[in-house]
Amino acid sequence: MAPAVGKKLTGLVAATFTPLTPQGDINISEIGPYVDYLTKKQAVNNIFVNGTTGESMSLSVEERKTLAEEWCQNARGKMEQVIVHVGCMSLKDSQELACHAAKVGADGIAVIAPSFFKPRTVDALLKFLQQVASAAPTLPFYYYHIPAVTGVDLKARDILEGIDKLIPSFMGVKFSGRDLMDFGQWVHCSRPQWSLLYGVDEQMLAGLAMGANGAVGSTYNYVGSQINQLMLAFEQGDLDRARTIQFKLQELLSYAMELGFDLGVNKQLMSDVSGLCLGPPRLPLLPCPPATAHAVAEKYRSVFSKQ
Repeated sequence: MAPAVGKKLTGLVAATFTPLTPQGDINISEIGPYVDYLTKKQAVNNIFVNGTTGESMSLSVEERKTLAEEWCQNARGKMEQVIVHVGCMSLKDSQELACHAAKVGADGIAVIAPSFFKPRTVDALLKFLQQVASAAPTLPFYYYHIPAVTGVDLKARDILEGIDKLIPSFMGVKFSGRDLMDFGQWVHCSRPQWSLLYGVDEQMLAGLAMGANGAVGSTYNYVGSQINQLMLAFEQGDLDRARTIQFKLQELLSYAMELGFDLGVNKQLMSDVSGLCLGPPRLPLLPCPPATAHAVAEKYRSVFSKQ
């Protein structure tokens, strides 16, 4: 079967948190309100689900299937694209999730490099990615590059070479690395139809300057409307305005990092800002301490209320 060619994925993509109950079970009742919050309050119309922010590696295959189906169902007719991350330590689990994503109406799939038994060469990684993509050959396929988490520090530029011949459904990369030279080389050698999605929120403006045509990140859940303004300012050549917004996000995140910013803190901030009941992260991650939650929420309000 020939790969489907959908609308090119550009602009902001929120990497969604997974709603959990206080007992640590998935809470699908929050997904509908979550979709409405993103579209109506943050003007974010694309989502990346079951990724790092979504705690995918702490979820079972069946939980990830349930979440993928719920996100796709609730986003249908409201959002432009739902990209489902299907990467696992097990090739068979990744293939099963890829096949399932196609069945439930995902607009694309993404895959992270395995991080326990790691691919040591580009060839090994490409063979893994090809096998996953083959389970859902009609879905656009994205490589999720995040070496700080996976420990797989192969150059994205080397992975790019010939990937579209190996994976005909390949449509782009979520580049969550800080090596802007590597990202620039990826951009330089990319095809016009590919999506070049930058994934380090606090230096997104640098990614745009290097040629990114979109961005995937956790903070776009709660600062999406502001970052949309950053992207518009950049497109209009108003770098002063774009920098001002980028510096605000940096101010918030640098403050949070001093207090021990992690997924638990990030998830709690989203809950506080949105009013959604997203619950704690799943162990081994710990819930955000109340004092930290209060301080980070106050900093958020202070920074983004400034004119």
